Amino acid sequence: MAIDVNNESGTEVDEKAILDVARYALARMRIHPLSELSVIVVDTEAMEQLHIQWMDLPGPTDVMSFPMDELRPPAKDDDEPPQGLLGDIVLCPEVAKQQGEAAPTRHSMDEELQLLTVHGVLHLLGYDHEEPDEKAEMFGLQAAIIDGWRAERGIEGPSPAPTIT
Repeated sequence: MAIDVNNESGTEVDEKAILDVARYALARMRIHPLSELSVIVVDTEAMEQLHIQWMDLPGPTDVMSFPMDELRPPAKDDDEPPQGLLGDIVLCPEVAKQQGEAAPTRHSMDEELQLLTVHGVLHLLGYDHEEPDEKAEMFGLQAAIIDGWRAERGIEGPSPAPTIT
């Protein structure tokens, strides 16, 4: 899996963990190992510009996803997954820090960025949370992925609760 993490935010983040959780999420979703993903970490000003430009919403947000080839997980275990460009995930550590501090399971900025990375991957794969049934499916899958990743790495304590509504 070719995954690039580019930190343009000026904030120190755990790029290795972002890369690792993205790789884990894509493997768990059975995405072709030669597919490509880009993760960009930006400051609040850059995120606000993207949020206004693409969503017509004010202020910075935590994560945005920009799909390229609209890849989807294969329907069955025996189906060959398609290969392609997944797209870009854009993360904002300043917003992640605020959300982690305000979350019911108070957690670090890096833990929130890991959760947001999984959230962004799922958006690139066509998942959404606009409708209650979509939200239940996406957030359930997101929790299973982050819990599995943490368990495989021996990370103790509660997994970060979603702060995205």
